[in-house]
Amino acid sequence: MLLLSQELQVMLNSNMARIEKTIDPQYFQEILDGKKKYEIRLNDFSIQEGDTLILIEHDFVTKIRSGRTLEKKVTNVNKFKIGDLEKWYSPQDLQEKGIQIISLE
Repeated sequence: MLLLSQELQVMLNSNMARIEKTIDPQYFQEILDGKKKYEIRLNDFSIQEGDTLILIEHDFVTKIRSGRTLEKKVTNVNKFKIGDLEKWYSPQDLQEKGIQIISLE
């Protein structure tokens, strides 16, 4: 097993991005409680394994931020377009039923 010095680990981690995104209070709490271990986002920003995602609790109805934040290390990123799902599902089923995201442990 290869062990990296703390100095080398800091150097490697310094290349990683810190990305801030707002999140609904319900989902913020589920992540805080350890129940939700995934995040679904529009692919309109760059993010990769090793980056830090900073989640800012924000009520989108009242437009109020609570001030609570979470920092989570990104362990995996999968990107796809909705049309890619048509390899497995009909457009009608996707429209009527939507999709599920399932976390595994």
